[in-house]
Formats: sequence, C-alpha cells, structure tokens
Amino acid sequence: GIDGSAVDLVNGHLTATGADPSEVGSWSAALGRGPASFPTLTATKSLIGHTLGAAGAIECVATVLMLAGRFAHPCRNSEDLHPEIEPFAASIPHEERELPDASVAVKAGFGFGDVNACVVFRSWNASAA
Repeated sequence: GIDGSAVDLVNGHLTATGADPSEVGSWSAALGRGPASFPTLTATKSLIGHTLGAAGAIECVATVLMLAGRFAHPCRNSEDLHPEIEPFAASIPHEERELPDASVAVKAGFGFGDVNACVVFRSWNASAA
C-alpha cells in the first residue's frame, strides 16, 4: 500500500561488490524513480562492515533509528562509485543528512542461499490515529 514516490530512504544491502549496480537498478525500477527523483540511499555496511547473519537485524534497527530521528547516516568510502551507480550519486550522503519530512524507509537484505527480504517501515503519527 506504499507508493514508490512516498519512500524517503533506502537502506540497501549494498556490499561494494559487482552486485550493487543490479541492486540500485532494481530499486529504481521497483520505486519507479530514476536518478533525479531517487530517495536518499545509504548502506549501514559502510559503517560497520558485513555482519553476515546479523546484518538484517542490525540494519533494520539502524533504519528505524534513522526514520525516527529523521536523518540518514553517511555512506563511508563511497566516493568512487561504480559507473552504473554514478547517476544516483546525489542520493548518497557522505555526511549525515537531515530528512525532516521522512516518513517511509525501506531496508533490503540478501542472504546466502537466496534468503532475501525487504521491509518497509513507516512512521506512526499518534495524533492522527
């Protein structure tokens, strides 16, 4: 029930491998948003490394914290982007980015043996309930 245009933040799986262009391209297609309108794109792994089986849980917590705090953490070591990701460079924060109006964030995780998941988080406004 969430339109792709409502997504404010993508916390991708993004492991700095050759698979990253496919992931970013898939996000673009799924959200129906090209480089000019793409939401903020970050990767928790750039800060903590790949924690293997714990990655999904840790990165979901990071996504909820970013959404609750209305910010995006930076992507470290992402200055030299793959040429296929370069058009999305403006979406990738190198410093903490404030997102004062953020209300929807998505997190994807791709595990060994094709155990894949995507979680959509939306902030809840208690006064509107």
